[in-house]
Amino acid sequence: MTPTPSNPPSDRDLSNYVGRHLRFGWCSLLCFLSLGIVLETLHGFKIMWYLNVDNQTRQLMWRLAHAHGTLLSLVNVAIAATWSVAPWLAARWRPVASACLIAATILLPGGFFLGGLDIHAGDPGLGILLVPVGALALFCAVLLIAWQTFSPRDPAHGGKEHRPDDGQARAKKRINRR
Repeated sequence: MTPTPSNPPSDRDLSNYVGRHLRFGWCSLLCFLSLGIVLETLHGFKIMWYLNVDNQTRQLMWRLAHAHGTLLSLVNVAIAATWSVAPWLAARWRPVASACLIAATILLPGGFFLGGLDIHAGDPGLGILLVPVGALALFCAVLLIAWQTFSPRDPAHGGKEHRPDDGQARAKKRINRR
C-alpha cells in the first residue's frame, strides 16, 4: 500500500526514507563538491573560457549551482537525521516532503548550471527556468516539515505527547510495580 497523507507510512517506510535521503544527500554532496573543485581548478589554471569577462554570467551561475547543491545535499542528510530522532515529524506528509526536497536538490542547482552553459549577451540560458520550480519545491518541503514541528503529538503513540524515554522512567515504573 502506498503511503498517502491519510495513510501515514510505517516504521519500515520511515527507514526507507531515512536511507534514501542519507544516500542521496551524501552522493549529491560528492557531486557538488566535485563541481566546486572543477571550478577552483578552472580558476587556478586561469582557463580563459571560464574567466573571460564575457563569461561572468557563467561563473556566477556555476558558483550558485555549486553553493545551492552543496547546501541542499546537507539538508538531505539533516532531514534523514531529523526523521531518525523525531519520526513523527512530517509523518503524514513525508512522501510529499521527501519528493519535494529531492526535486529541489536537483532542480535548483541544475537550473543554475544549465543556465550557465549557454549564455546570451550576459543573460543565462533557458535552464534558469528550473530555478523557480526548484525553489517552490524546496519551499513546500520545508513548509511541510516545519509545520509538523509545531505538533508535539506523536501519532505513532496514539496521539499522546511524545517524550523520549531516557531509561529512568522505565526504572521508576518497575520499582512502582513491586
